[in-house]
Amino acid sequence: MTTATENEPTDTVTMSYVEALREAHREALATDERVFVMGEDVADYGSTYGATRGLHEEFGSDRVRNTPLSESGFVGAGIGAALGGMRPIVEIMTVNFSMLALDQLVNTAATYLHMSGGQCNVPLVVRMATGAGRQLAAQHSHSLECWYAHVPGLRVIMPATVTDARHMLRTALADPDPVIMFEHATLYAAKGSVDADAVDIDTAAVRRAGTDLSIITWGGCLPKALEAADALASDGVQTEVLDLRSLRPLDTPAILASVSKTRRALVVDEGWRTAGLSAEISARIHEACFADLAAPVGRVCTAEVPIPYASHLEIAALPQVDDIIAGAKEVLGHGR
Repeated sequence: MTTATENEPTDTVTMSYVEALREAHREALATDERVFVMGEDVADYGSTYGATRGLHEEFGSDRVRNTPLSESGFVGAGIGAALGGMRPIVEIMTVNFSMLALDQLVNTAATYLHMSGGQCNVPLVVRMATGAGRQLAAQHSHSLECWYAHVPGLRVIMPATVTDARHMLRTALADPDPVIMFEHATLYAAKGSVDADAVDIDTAAVRRAGTDLSIITWGGCLPKALEAADALASDGVQTEVLDLRSLRPLDTPAILASVSKTRRALVVDEGWRTAGLSAEISARIHEACFADLAAPVGRVCTAEVPIPYASHLEIAALPQVDDIIAGAKEVLGHGR
């Protein structure tokens, strides 16, 4: 993450990731009367991580609505509101609770356009926190983005920077189909500069250019990948860091363009290795760039265990900077 300096343009603003989300909600509520927010404790409490703090007082209880503890119920209500012409933002407190709404998300929101023969769009945005690193143990530390990225009919995005947190919600609300926006919970306090320009939710972003190795990542692993790239640079390795931003659809052309240039790739994924996004990305690279590769694609993923509560074990289970550096050196040491 970068912070604003006195040398940056005067229209650049510095704020935290959660403040950026709050401003995105405020903008959406102020500019479109069809937009409303619903979820557990989003009103007077301001949501678990503070993304809606103060909006209840500003826009009222019709626009910022608390819901019962029933993910299936309030996600279903959001789908109905979207079908009725509204633009709901539904907050699910954490990704593990979204499992209680899988039928609504996967079996209804994702399929409605197809099942209606193209007659009924579901312009629903569902936000939720994801990821580990906060000592919340196995039941509250999931990284299940790959579950949703598997499903046709859903768009899945994951802002990893403060600028993306500020602007991606606007673009998601303009989409006629359901969008799931994952926010890694360790990023909420991160501070950074916010560019004035809007961002899309289709393309990956090169966060650091390089020629020797492509590190492909997203969400909470991006800061670790950038730190690892800095360390590798001290050894003369010029690493390119690609932030996917969109997990469905994947920006395959951006992935292939980076790997074709560097000829080596390392995918960093906080999800588990088995049947995860890292496997899909690796497969696409090998299918399209096999002849260009100087080494097999490497992967750094979370250990195949439920996330431990104990801090030292949680750290050991998750991808860390040293793991990324080691993975990069292994890829660089292979091949021709």
